[in-house]
Amino acid sequence: MWKRLAAAVGSMFVLAGCGEGGEPAPTPVTPAAKAPGPAPAYKAKPSPTLAAIRARGHLNCGVHPGLSGFAFRDDRGTWRGFDVDICRAVAAATLGDAKAVRYSAITAQDRFSALQAGQLDILSRNTSWTFARDASLGWDFPAITYYDGQGFMVPKALSLSSADELTGARICVQAGTASEANLADYFRARALKYTPVVVASEADARNAYQAEKCDAFTADVAALASARSVMNSPSAHVILPTVISKEPLGPVVRQDDPVWTDIVRWTVYALVLAEEYGIDSKTAPEALKTSTDVRIRRLLGAQGAFGPMLGLPEDWAYQAIVQVGAYDEVFARNVGPDSSLRLERGHNALWNAAQPGLMYAPPIR
Repeated sequence: MWKRLAAAVGSMFVLAGCGEGGEPAPTPVTPAAKAPGPAPAYKAKPSPTLAAIRARGHLNCGVHPGLSGFAFRDDRGTWRGFDVDICRAVAAATLGDAKAVRYSAITAQDRFSALQAGQLDILSRNTSWTFARDASLGWDFPAITYYDGQGFMVPKALSLSSADELTGARICVQAGTASEANLADYFRARALKYTPVVVASEADARNAYQAEKCDAFTADVAALASARSVMNSPSAHVILPTVISKEPLGPVVRQDDPVWTDIVRWTVYALVLAEEYGIDSKTAPEALKTSTDVRIRRLLGAQGAFGPMLGLPEDWAYQAIVQVGAYDEVFARNVGPDSSLRLERGHNALWNAAQPGLMYAPPIR
């Protein structure tokens, strides 16, 4: 029986090696690889937000009602500040005019509802990028424009060196902000007691702190520096070295228009790349004419057609840089050495600076 079984199996292998009619099966032939053809030209998808902005002729931007260095009205009623300049840059990139912006002063409590209702095209109001805001509220955070963290301001006379010495203190904090939750988390984790003095705005927190209704004032470090700069006696107050959170700040847009998100994102990156490539609002016109650096030529629109990929003109980044400035110009005049805040670059230095920071933009290519 075993011999018959072996013979049957052997005959199966023989048949398997033959085609119909007993002919040997043909050897498979692998087709020759085809040379890749030219990449298809990309056609920009329409952005409803961009279309609406162009139809009305201006960008609607939500900003802080009054935060020195970031968003405030000067003596002539003109909006100025770091966050204001982000909106100006987007207007220059999309409309060719950095002045084509209408600003709305928005409270912390109303900022997201105003964006959701369509009253704003962009919210540029010292807003932290967090998981919940990104994943569950329907917002997009195109780019980080300022790396910050939550700190504490106290009277210099107290001679404190750490937030851990604030046990039992009354601490002013703004309602409806990440600072309120961070404060509770920090003290709870260390089994420290404190009394929160919750107020409606940063201005209210500053006034309550100056009136000694609280012993300390907590907010983002940049906001504390801003508040201190307009106090009656700025030198009488210090910002403690303790930083209890990461607060990546940047513009916010609705999540229903990915092309608009890209437009805002790459406008911010264009300002960062301008600083990295060593050009600014004064040198960009000459660089456009004479630069042989392919990176600069792409950025300024002299080579390639990157703007049209977003439905923008080829000189979109050039307009933003010339009319508003490179990132270092925006930083210096609003919150850096040319401002009353005089903040150091710190984490906001370029990735390749002598003292490297976190500011980094992907390449345009």
